Amino acid sequence: MPAFLPIVPASGFGARHVQTLLLFFALTVAYALRVNLSVAIVAMVDRKAANKDYEEFDWDEETKSVILSSFFWGYVVTQIPAGQLAQRYGPKILLLFSIGVCSLLAVLTPFCAHAGGAKAVIGLRIVQGLSQGFIFPSTHTMLSRWAPASERGRLGTLSYAGAQFGTVIMLAVSGVLASSSMGWPSIFYISGAVGMLWSVAWFFYGSNSPADYRGIAPEEREFIESSFGPQDHSRRIVTPWVAILTSAPMIALTVAHCCHNWGFWTLLTEMPTFMKEVLEMDIKKNALLSSLPYLVMWMLSFVFSPLSDFLINRQYLSRVASRKLFNTIGLWVPMVALLGLAFVPKGSSDLAIVLLTLAVGINSATYLGFQVNHIDLAPNHAGTMMGITNCAANIMSIIAPLIVGQVISDATDPIQWRRVFYIAAGVYFFGNLTFIIFGKADIQPWNEPESPIPRTVSNANETQSARNAHNTDGNNANHSD
Repeated sequence: MPAFLPIVPASGFGARHVQTLLLFFALTVAYALRVNLSVAIVAMVDRKAANKDYEEFDWDEETKSVILSSFFWGYVVTQIPAGQLAQRYGPKILLLFSIGVCSLLAVLTPFCAHAGGAKAVIGLRIVQGLSQGFIFPSTHTMLSRWAPASERGRLGTLSYAGAQFGTVIMLAVSGVLASSSMGWPSIFYISGAVGMLWSVAWFFYGSNSPADYRGIAPEEREFIESSFGPQDHSRRIVTPWVAILTSAPMIALTVAHCCHNWGFWTLLTEMPTFMKEVLEMDIKKNALLSSLPYLVMWMLSFVFSPLSDFLINRQYLSRVASRKLFNTIGLWVPMVALLGLAFVPKGSSDLAIVLLTLAVGINSATYLGFQVNHIDLAPNHAGTMMGITNCAANIMSIIAPLIVGQVISDATDPIQWRRVFYIAAGVYFFGNLTFIIFGKADIQPWNEPESPIPRTVSNANETQSARNAHNTDGNNANHSD
């Protein structure tokens, strides 16, 4: 870590904020690379929708659905190993590898599409998914080391808000780029180049933990580490697999994560097509309006986070009640919006945009629901747990676009889209109901690693103090996907 960065006290802008900003831009780049194809594919299959001078591909709806879902075929494979690797070797190198490889492949996408057609693009997206599978487990591991309990809500919100920011930026500019003189290939070239720039910044300024950051003030390091209790990241912690996989709160968390991903990725991957075929919007307007729900989602994340902190810190709600309340807002309000969207008459574009914005925007409340629950339950295993739930959840991200491809044979038929919205609404209902019934938010007994060294009274008191700090201040914790 460069020693020339300013050394600041715990109360100022310090090393933890540098890491948070880097994580914010990591998620910005990651989601830009993930969603760039959602708008680009509209221009790739219809040159009249954008710049007519660029190549057009004859891909039907089923082929498009396979291409859009193929990213997640690779994505689910590396989730669980990523959590273990981040815990054992540190998240810095994994994030560098993940963003760097995915950015390079984005630049190569137009060439692969030209040379190998749909099969080549599918193969490339699978490898991009494999590389991005390291991102969320590594980010959760970073937060579990860098975000003190009293600031976890703010720092976690800022880090994960990059996902929506990247989605907004990519969806907003993709239509303009596709219609420009550079055509749809520029969507991939520009997003890939930005990712490479981030990789350079991360190489110099990213750090696995406060102990590895040479520019950190001693006061700030003590402030961060004291909120977790004594930690030794060089010692391997044995993962209690059976306890994790058989834990009812963990199962409820996994179900909620799976159901969230079904609805979220159904809308994210299919919204541009819905707007073009049913709402009859041109690609520029389509891209801008497709980004609006994610802009609202990004903005609301900064509303829900302090509200949750306020309710918990003032003891108006317990931590578990807050988690369930915000998860309900984040899944059941969108459920109602989707049911309303199913009955919007063709041509009522304004109402459809309002309901789509509501369905996606309010979803940010889940940041304070299931998304942070990994750290609530077991901060020592947060990265591995995120790998487990994100692996399971992104199987839903694979299935959802494929189901859309099977349900919709005529993309201009609003009745067929109604079935898509029914399915997503039902999945949202089931996921939140499971979390309400079985979810918890207290540290589980299997969080503490077994140690061959007998615990002294002093160590026991320190561990209990850390647990108490988590139970009171850890309520501020936030997100992941």
